[in-house]
This record gives sequence, structure tokens and C-alpha cells, in this order.
Amino acid sequence: MMRPSTSALVIVLIVAVLLLGTSLYTVDQRQRAIVFQLGEVKELVNEPGLHVKWPLIQNVRYFDTRILTMDTPEAERVTTEGNVPVLVDSFVKYRIRDPRQFYLSAGTESVAQDRLNAIVRSELSAEFGRRKLEAVISTERDQIMERLRDRVNKSVDQFGLEIVDVRIKRIELPQDVSERTYARMQSERSRVANEIRSRGAADGEKIRADADRQRQVIVAEAYSEAQRLKGEGDAKAASIYNKAFTADPEFYAFYRSLDAYRAVLHSRNDVLVLEPTSEFFKYLRSAGSARGSK
Repeated sequence: MMRPSTSALVIVLIVAVLLLGTSLYTVDQRQRAIVFQLGEVKELVNEPGLHVKWPLIQNVRYFDTRILTMDTPEAERVTTEGNVPVLVDSFVKYRIRDPRQFYLSAGTESVAQDRLNAIVRSELSAEFGRRKLEAVISTERDQIMERLRDRVNKSVDQFGLEIVDVRIKRIELPQDVSERTYARMQSERSRVANEIRSRGAADGEKIRADADRQRQVIVAEAYSEAQRLKGEGDAKAASIYNKAFTADPEFYAFYRSLDAYRAVLHSRNDVLVLEPTSEFFKYLRSAGSARGSK
């Protein structure tokens, strides 16, 4: 049976072990810790490892120093310039920069995220409200995210937070606005298409009229040139005839008579009634006289 002195020693050892266990705590390298004494902030622990605190009167609270994500559960409805509503789905990357300030201003991560979410909604409305729909969808999206990060970072500095990044995942129109926008875009595209067709038809008529005018000019110039060449040819032929007639009038008369015979006696069925002594048969009579004399 254990003696009383031995039992007291065992109890003392157990109490000592319990007190030693409650006086030691470990800070992970991904964390920072705040030591509270009777509910007040006593110490901020930044170094990872094993640390000591007073048992019973001191307690420790840990804060994650890694980059955290706040993802909005639903897309926020904001309006752009011209009062056009859009649905914006975004998320925020942040970390606890100062655990002491974070605890004093926000207390818990859920409270901090509620305040951060309200700030992001306010800044989203401000940034989208000064821009047109086309800008927020395409041309100025990167600029919006940069401005959101800077402005939100300034607003949450009082909470001991640091904004690493603000990203817009998705921007889309509400169903009712999307249908109206699509109808308006379709009407606008139809109007532009009709204008293009009208301009094309007008340009086509202009091109055809210009082509007809050029054709008429070309035909007139060609006809004029043909008439000029024909006149020059006729003049040259008449000159040649004249020279030939002057050089040998008898041969020229004979040649003209042959042309007349060829034109009149073109077919065997042709019938010509003339007197034998007619001037038309002058060279035929001469040819017959010449054969008789031989």
C-alpha cells in the first residue's frame, strides 16, 4: 500500500506535468500568434518554434499568414455607365499583414471577410459605374482589376490586411438585359448591313454608268478613227486610180470594163438584153475581131 508521502509526490508530479504542458505552445512557420493575458494582448509572436507562456493566466491565439482567398458565392449585380446592369463574379487574394491590428479591428476571419466583401462590392460599383459596357467587357478589364486591387488595399489597411490580387472571373449580362441587348445589336447590325447594301448598289450604278460612258466614248473614237482610215484609204485608192488612168487610159478603161462584166455576168442564169453594137460590148467585140484575124 502506497504511503501518504508517496501519493503527494505523485500528485505534485502530475500537476507539474500538466502545468508544464499548458505553459508550452508551438508556432508553425505558416502562422503568427498573439499571447493574451487575462483577455488583453500581451505579446505578438512572429518566430516559429516552441514558446513558453504562463499557465492559466495566459492563452494563445493563432493567425494564418498564408495567402487566403475570398470568393463571392454569387455574382454581384452592378451597373455600368448608361445604367446597364451586369453580373460580376470575382475573388480576392489577401493575407493578414498585422495580426495585432487584425484582431483589434476585425477580431475574426469571418468578420474581416464580411467587411472585405462590402468594400469590394462598393469599389466594383464605383469602377463599373464610370465605364461603358464595351470597356468593362474587353478593353479596360485589366485596368479595372489593377485599380480595384489598389483601392481595396488602401481601404483594408486599417484592418491589418494586405490585398495580393483582385480578379474578375466572369462578366455577363442578366437574362432580361441580354435579350434586349441581343435584339438591339441585331437591329443595329441589320441597319449597318442595309446601309452597306445601299452604298454598294449606288456604287454599282455609278460604276455601270461610268463603264457605259467609257464604252460610248471608245466606240465613238473607234468609229471616228475607222472613218478617218476609210477616208484616207479611199483617197489613196482614188489617187492610185487617177495615176493609173493618167498613165494608160486605155488599160484603165479595159480594167473597168472587166469589173463591169464580172459584176453583171456573175451567174450563168443572168440574162442581159443589149444591142450588139452597144458600148458595153466594146472590148468583147475587139477580142472577137482579134481571134478572127488570126
